[in-house]
Amino acid sequence: MKYLLKYLKSYKLECVLGPLFKLLEASFELFIPLLVRRIIDAGIADRDTDYIIKNGALMVALGLIGLVCSLAAQYFSAKAAVFASAAIKRDVFRNIMSLSYSEIDNIGTSTMITRMTGDINTLQNGINMSLRLLLRSPFVVFGAVIMSFFIDLKAAGIFVLTVFLLAVVVYGVMFITSPMHKSVQEKLDNVTLSLRSSLNGVRVIRAFGLEKSMQKEFTDANGDLVHLQLRTGKISALLNPVTFVLINAATIWLLWSGAVSVDAGTLTQGSVVALINYMSQILVELIKLANMIVLLTRSFACADRIAALLNTKSSMKEGTLDKEWSGKACRVDFMNCGVRYGKSNEKALEGITFSVMPGETVGVIGGTGSGKTTLINLIPRLYDVCDGSIKVDGMDVKEYRYSALRKRIAVVPQKSVLISGNIRKNMLLGSEEISDEEIYAALKTAEAYEIVKGKEGALDYVVSHDGTDFSGGQRQRLCIARALLKKPGILILDDSTSALDYATDAALRKNLKAMKSSPTVFIVSQRTASIMYADKIIVLDEGRIAGMGMHEELMESCPVYREIYESQNYSG
Repeated sequence: MKYLLKYLKSYKLECVLGPLFKLLEASFELFIPLLVRRIIDAGIADRDTDYIIKNGALMVALGLIGLVCSLAAQYFSAKAAVFASAAIKRDVFRNIMSLSYSEIDNIGTSTMITRMTGDINTLQNGINMSLRLLLRSPFVVFGAVIMSFFIDLKAAGIFVLTVFLLAVVVYGVMFITSPMHKSVQEKLDNVTLSLRSSLNGVRVIRAFGLEKSMQKEFTDANGDLVHLQLRTGKISALLNPVTFVLINAATIWLLWSGAVSVDAGTLTQGSVVALINYMSQILVELIKLANMIVLLTRSFACADRIAALLNTKSSMKEGTLDKEWSGKACRVDFMNCGVRYGKSNEKALEGITFSVMPGETVGVIGGTGSGKTTLINLIPRLYDVCDGSIKVDGMDVKEYRYSALRKRIAVVPQKSVLISGNIRKNMLLGSEEISDEEIYAALKTAEAYEIVKGKEGALDYVVSHDGTDFSGGQRQRLCIARALLKKPGILILDDSTSALDYATDAALRKNLKAMKSSPTVFIVSQRTASIMYADKIIVLDEGRIAGMGMHEELMESCPVYREIYESQNYSG
């Protein structure tokens, strides 16, 4: 929580004015019972109407001034809370964007979503309530106790004992529920993960008839959350009834002792009413304080989770080289590279060494889990090598600034992603300064021109969420066109033609070769037909290079490649 307090430094004035106006409101409120006492003991007892009216008007004036102070406090508190939480969201998002794939994999998407939304919103409410009530409620409680000393010392003892017992209850509940709220947020992560998985894979779930299985998984995760929330809620719910019991018991005790004192002539009726009013004020403030403590406990838990995410730094250090790119195809060199995921002892890739000349087309093939995607993710430095080095245009990728390196590279990932908006917006992701003619040229190269022309509005056609109104092959071709518009020096196609038929795949590869400024192309594929005409083919097997060369060479020298080829061309 202390780590996040720095976000309130820019709103010091609001953080001072919010509580200050609340204290002013509370001060005026504390004078009200004294005026009531005067009206009863002097005005009503002496039947002095003018005195009653005069003090009544003063009470109204204090109430109006208190209202203005309350509104001012609400404004300043809300402003500080909203703008501070907005700054936290901005920094959290910026930090997430700076993380390598390794950290993102470890944290989990569902956890990041929960912390970016629910946790920060809870923290915002906690800041707002704290600025409004953290000083006001204790001020009114202790102010009422002090005022009781001016009225009657014996009655003041009742106030002191009551406040002490209430403090024990409040602290006890807070101490017990604080760790429980942290667990609730963790359970919420699990529910979010289950829901996200179900929504993303809804087509697969229905295709395999797994609706009941997924419902059970979600129900179990949700049940764990509900069970823990109920336990936490039951303990937190004790605050209000216990507060009521203690305050009402104190009020009964106060009425009884006050009645005895009035009968004995040592206390006036107005004083008893004033004491009851002060006890009522304590009751109201403690109810507010109890609710605030529940929210604060949750806010502390959320703040710790947010701070943990902010303190998570990328395991990769950005370089300083901002080398200008000539706009031509790039050379790529892998030099004895090894990759290890997280703290795993086994390497996903090991001993990878090869060079690719500018403009060459390289095919990468291998069995499932052989490390194909891992290999090409090293080029734009989405992961870092643990051994060896990778050079682009003769410079180690670790020396480049991210922007300078990735300006040279365009990646079409395995999963074709189209964002919400029209087709033009999707095509302009790489650059805003692209004409429609350039977009259509890229669409033709990617064999996607007819797809766009067949849609109403062409480039203005609105893409649905995740591009579900396009087939898998259509989405892949649109994503390839988007990558080509970047005019990269290195084009990486990570199994991004898997949904294309052989004719379209062949036409696409022919178009890529015919480009005026043909980039260095890496094609990751499960199909030998997609890579057999590449200038160089790299065959991976269990994280190592099992063979390297052209199609004919590999058919002679690499059993792994020959087995893949023959399994795909077996005619029976």
